[in-house]
Amino acid sequence: MRAVIMAGGQGTRLQPLTKRLPKPMLQLLDRPMMEYVVELLAAHEIRDITITVCYLAAHIRSHFGDGAKWGVRIDYHEEVHPLGTAGGIKPLRPKLDDTFIVMSGDGLTDFDLSKAIAAHRKRRVPVTILLKQVACPLGYGVVSTDDSGCITQFIEKPKTFIQGKNYWINTGIYILEPEVLDYVPENRPFDFGKELFPMLLKAGVPLYGYAADGYWSDVGTLQQYYQSQIDMLQGKVRIHLPVEVQVPVELA
Repeated sequence: MRAVIMAGGQGTRLQPLTKRLPKPMLQLLDRPMMEYVVELLAAHEIRDITITVCYLAAHIRSHFGDGAKWGVRIDYHEEVHPLGTAGGIKPLRPKLDDTFIVMSGDGLTDFDLSKAIAAHRKRRVPVTILLKQVACPLGYGVVSTDDSGCITQFIEKPKTFIQGKNYWINTGIYILEPEVLDYVPENRPFDFGKELFPMLLKAGVPLYGYAADGYWSDVGTLQQYYQSQIDMLQGKVRIHLPVEVQVPVELA
């Protein structure tokens, strides 16, 4: 099985940190945040990885190389111009001939990918979107499902929400069948959450929402960049940390 890690964005919400480094290369404690993504994939026996790059791509290539250090095989697809989440993956269609998983290079999670993939294959659907429940959905894509888990509605970044209600949001982790990319237009920006998935839903293509257990953080703002590292130190995310990283007394 192949994974595609999206790592081409400019990370404007994390400036000035991303002036000289692409967002996936920013440190979370002792190493770049995208290392945790690669390590998670390797832990679930997903060894073939394609990384889509654009902004300051040389930093990513020089650090990860061919992936041998992590026991994986990495290759790269460089976008000359940003083409969005789905548009940037469309050129990979010839090499994506089986079920594949899409992840962001700037997210931190310990989701059980093996369980999610097994659920996808059992359902025999072309799209499975990993979902996380939150109390405040502002800034995220909200997903509604029926009792069987089939997706019935997408609301992209709602402006308001109801206090005390929980919402299922799109984590940006997708398990896909290759034919889904046939719906993506060539050579123009196109987004999974904003465009492709609502299009598929309207066309009657079955989409499945998988309620994932575990930690997930979209490291997209300076506040969340800080909070994610606090969560790591407090043991809220299951990751491998070096022994010299100790939990500060004030955080324990």
